[in-house]
Amino acid sequence: MLIPVILSGGAGSRLWPVSREAYPKPFIRLADGASLLRRTLERAMRVKGVSTVLTVTNREYYFLTKDEYASAAVKPDPVFLLEPCARNTAPAIAMAAFFAAHHHGADTELLILPADHLIEGDEAFASAVEAARHLAGQGLLVTFGISPTRPETGFGYIECGPAIDNHGSCRVARFVEKPTSEIAGSYISSGRFLWNSGMFCFRAERFLDALRVCDPALYEKAEACWKATASPVGDRVDLDAGRFSALPDISIDYAVMEKHQNVAVVKAGFKWNDIGSWKALSELTAADEHGNRTLGETVLMNARNCFIQSDSRVVAAVGVENLVIVDTPDALLVANKDHVQDVKQVVQHLKLTNHSTHLLHRTAHRPWGTYTVLEEGPGHKIKRIVVKPKASLSLQMHRHRSEHWVVLAGTARVVNDTREFTIEANESTFISAGHKHRLENPGAEDLVIIEVQTGSYVGEDDIVRFEDVYGRK
Repeated sequence: MLIPVILSGGAGSRLWPVSREAYPKPFIRLADGASLLRRTLERAMRVKGVSTVLTVTNREYYFLTKDEYASAAVKPDPVFLLEPCARNTAPAIAMAAFFAAHHHGADTELLILPADHLIEGDEAFASAVEAARHLAGQGLLVTFGISPTRPETGFGYIECGPAIDNHGSCRVARFVEKPTSEIAGSYISSGRFLWNSGMFCFRAERFLDALRVCDPALYEKAEACWKATASPVGDRVDLDAGRFSALPDISIDYAVMEKHQNVAVVKAGFKWNDIGSWKALSELTAADEHGNRTLGETVLMNARNCFIQSDSRVVAAVGVENLVIVDTPDALLVANKDHVQDVKQVVQHLKLTNHSTHLLHRTAHRPWGTYTVLEEGPGHKIKRIVVKPKASLSLQMHRHRSEHWVVLAGTARVVNDTREFTIEANESTFISAGHKHRLENPGAEDLVIIEVQTGSYVGEDDIVRFEDVYGRK
């Protein structure tokens, strides 16, 4: 049995301001409207014999991920392993291996797929997976290598050892971390090196055996975490918070692959892009005669080799070159293309200064729908709220603010203190501070309202939940 394991936990800080901590890189929409996560799911489900998918992600992304899967062209039978915090790929894969061995058998084959890769060529991908499964069946830990096209310093490399078959698979001589440009050039010239894709294939028991040998401390802690984890509830498994948080933050490469002797690499024949920076993402858009690539409404005057993306406003670029310009409703990025790897330093600064733009967009996603902050100032905040059909906000109370709701579209069922009633489009109601209240959409179409908050404090943490159908506290 083959089970794809989708790892969907990376924040993608180098793709700020589109990628935010609460809406990270796997959810970024490509030009066709599909997210990287949805593309990964659909690619996994097209592999022969696959019927179920195991996704390891943060608890905060559970509902977002379910929404993405519901919109996919193929419908999986998913299980979600939910992490209380990020602990890198080795702990995530260990939990997936324990789950698979327990529920499906120790010889279950796992296909490890990061959620933020872009891959073209379904037949070539399927062929590479079959080659990897063959080697995994022999007890090898298998990784996928990509033929390098440039001396890239942002990727790790794999040095190929002796050939295993006639299809380009070979033993791994060694793994190399991100090299300098000069060393990367020598790797390409030698013809012995491949890019490390971060995708893997192996049997669950073989990986756990390798982890026990290569990193016994991690194995023991991961096993303890698995044993302390409660049984699945529906499609979700909430990993034990205390024990999982105590696991080391370490990649599978450091913990296992670089230490183990029985590691093979399959040379992939498909096009691969890990979308690790704005430079990489920009290359998905066709260039004009001056090398400019644009998404959204732009005006270019004597501009060359620029990438410009705008969600809503017109962006004009005059007399500039080699720039990345990304405009969102609440943040603007302007960077030289040669420094796009440094965007993560901006995110670090925003975190240190407690600026909300590292975490949230103006439009925030919730299990019941979305809200968009239209305006905010001292003592007030104005939101546009969209509630999905049959969805409901929690029964809640605010200590410091009152709310005025105006329905723009749909029908709202409202609980306000001891009263329950409905309001239609062009009608409104007022919620006083301290009143228990709930907003529900009983209809078949989206409910859209404008919410005007007023009070001494209008922060998102001024909320006391009494009941919540999504299990939030």
